[in-house]
Amino acid sequence: MSDVRVLLTLHNLCGARHFRRSVNATSCSALQVSHMVFHVHPLLISWSTEASSSVPIRMQKELWCTVILLVLLKLVQAQYELHGYPPGYPDPEQEQYTPPVLEPDTPRIQLRLAGDKRKHNEGRVEVYYNGEWGTVCDDDFNIHAAQVVCRELGYVEAVSWSPSSKYGKGEGPVWFDNLQCTGTEKTLALCRSNGIGVSDCKHTEDVGVICSDRRIPGFKFVNLLPNHVENLDIRVEDVRIRAILSSYRKRIPVTEGHVEVKDGGKWKQICDTEWTQFNSRVICGMFGFPGERRYNARVYKMFARRRKPTYWDFSVNCTGTEAHLSSCRLGHTNSNGTCTEGLPVVVSCVPGRAFAPTPMTGFRKAFRQEQPLVRLRGGAIVGEGRVEVLKNGEWGTICDDKWSLLAATVVCRELGFGTAKEALSGGRLGQGMGPVHMNEVQCSGFEKSITECSFNAEILGCSHEEDAAVRCNVPAMGFQQRLRLSGGRNPYEGRVEVLMERNDSLVWGTVCSEGWGIMEAMVVCRQLGLGFASNAFQETWYWPGEVSADQVVMSGVRCSGTEMSLSHCLHHGQHLSCPRGGGRHAAGVSCSETAPDLVLNPLVVEQTTYMEDRPMFLLQCAYEENCLSSTSGQVPANTYRRLLRFSSQIHNNGQSDFRPKAGRHEWVWHECHRHYHSMEVFTTYDLFSLNGSKVAEGHKASFCLEDSECDEGIEKKYECANFGEQGITVGCWDTYRHDIDCQWIDITDIKPGDYLFQIVINPNYEVPETDYTNNITKCRCRYDGNRVWMYNCHNGGSLSAELEQTFPGLLNNQVTHR
Repeated sequence: MSDVRVLLTLHNLCGARHFRRSVNATSCSALQVSHMVFHVHPLLISWSTEASSSVPIRMQKELWCTVILLVLLKLVQAQYELHGYPPGYPDPEQEQYTPPVLEPDTPRIQLRLAGDKRKHNEGRVEVYYNGEWGTVCDDDFNIHAAQVVCRELGYVEAVSWSPSSKYGKGEGPVWFDNLQCTGTEKTLALCRSNGIGVSDCKHTEDVGVICSDRRIPGFKFVNLLPNHVENLDIRVEDVRIRAILSSYRKRIPVTEGHVEVKDGGKWKQICDTEWTQFNSRVICGMFGFPGERRYNARVYKMFARRRKPTYWDFSVNCTGTEAHLSSCRLGHTNSNGTCTEGLPVVVSCVPGRAFAPTPMTGFRKAFRQEQPLVRLRGGAIVGEGRVEVLKNGEWGTICDDKWSLLAATVVCRELGFGTAKEALSGGRLGQGMGPVHMNEVQCSGFEKSITECSFNAEILGCSHEEDAAVRCNVPAMGFQQRLRLSGGRNPYEGRVEVLMERNDSLVWGTVCSEGWGIMEAMVVCRQLGLGFASNAFQETWYWPGEVSADQVVMSGVRCSGTEMSLSHCLHHGQHLSCPRGGGRHAAGVSCSETAPDLVLNPLVVEQTTYMEDRPMFLLQCAYEENCLSSTSGQVPANTYRRLLRFSSQIHNNGQSDFRPKAGRHEWVWHECHRHYHSMEVFTTYDLFSLNGSKVAEGHKASFCLEDSECDEGIEKKYECANFGEQGITVGCWDTYRHDIDCQWIDITDIKPGDYLFQIVINPNYEVPETDYTNNITKCRCRYDGNRVWMYNCHNGGSLSAELEQTFPGLLNNQVTHR
């Protein structure tokens, strides 16, 4: 029951006059507290009074109404507390951190997360006790014990835990075995166990935990081992680079300023007397920058004289390879938080090419970029994706054996990002095609390229199910603050509203939906960090956005799909043109964290190609579906058409199932072939001359999208029989055999010679995918009038730029501005 309904019910129950008085009486209820004791039960409310005879009957009735009102309101609030807060709504305010007060006889320990990490907030649990680091056994360990560990380290909560030395085997004693925690203990030492150091476990049983990214508000590090500070990791609530000079305060991203840590709810500077270049390298990496540089120290000395800094109690000791400050060690203690011989630490970071300030554009135009050796594919946002490396002119993947945060950081820095947030394994961001180039990659952390790291070229046992991926730290560009979705049922959908400058002021408004498509929606979802677009909408009347933002402020938007912000796409600027106007016709999107990725197997095309001469009277259905060349309508039925036939094996290597855009009720029935088309143009086939002129073409509707075969362990979900659901499951493929209608190009009218053959899947981008560049397959083709050869077949983007140039005039499927 809502609060309003409760009030109305009581209004009717007690009478309007008494109800109003009872509410007013609550302000005076303190007068009655000394005479009255309330006993509240969910089903019974009773009271007693020491002087009931002194209270008039009318007043008693008013007080009854007040009590019922307060209790029912409390119950109404309680029923919603059980459900928590839906996504997109602010969390309730959390209570501030209070340092634990331990009994004198409580063992003093410190914790850290170590081992082969793939995120900074996970790892093997290690305990420092009696001057030595040791581990924790996984016997009887559970999520409550993990909760105690994460809270003690300053994280809000534990996400999960892992047994059997997932993060590698530790060293030293096993300090805790058979831990039994309730989850509320202030330190792991207060949990029941066999006793510190009493264990029959080996290091193959070392336990690990994954903590949440969020830190406890107001967290303050308490050093329980003052004589062993150099053995402890850094634990602070937050870190930031605060721009000091006016020239940097106006710049996005912030690349230079004081390094400040939040400790005990207060921002503090760090004394620079023991600060090193390695520390600056780690800080810059955390904030998305690949490197650090020198700065003008004299200016900051002048500033420090004018304003007295508040210093943190500790210094910092990093090796330069850490992905996050929390992995660095504490340096020496600063007595009383002073810095008599130094100044606040300043860092100046070098942004990557994609995030450089606008003066760098001249540099980018003047110098031609070299062919990169590493790239990311399949990621939803900038700085994440499957890692692919170029070797012998061909792109391939990295096997995830021994894949670590250190190797992932080398990749991120090489690509112009900061350190790695996460090293992903198991094909989490989609599976690649082609060779696996590297396995068991091990880096020192200072390599300029992942190709300089040591690795095992032997890839036996590695498949694309083990493709490694990364998520990198990228600079805060503020793009998310200039765009929002409004009126949707959840934070992943809604009308697109942008913040634009109009008449010298910033105003929110809508985007004209004319020409709005999936590429524009992709950019919106990426800019908001919501993943991939699942739909682009040209009408949004069912999503009532902010009334004040109905006016169109952006029109003519055309995106390639790779931009970081909608403002980077082509658009009309100040000269708006939107005949239909905004409001109900404004652009909208829905986003999804995952998307499919269709990839054609080029070897199947190469191995199944042949020619067939087929009489026209057997091609009537194909003729009705426009699968023959235009000259076929001008010849008698007893003539023959020469068809270049081949099979297509289309894999879904993405993260979600490929489903046709149209719902089942919109599928088109074709009487001649007696099947439904869920997509009118699913693939296109083209033959080009060597100068790039198209000489023949064909297309294929989605006769039936289904799972022909699947990888081991994956079950088929889609089958066309009996008007079944159509689609391609992740890890499965759909095979269009060479002997079915329209699986060809009509080459009757072409002359013998050398040609280029091209297949494009999902050519109109009707269905969103993680990567459109691999939707294209290219081959060389030789036709002598009697025979045909298909060779050098490969997918788009699978070869180096140099080799791709040997296929002139063909698409690379990088979307151009339409």
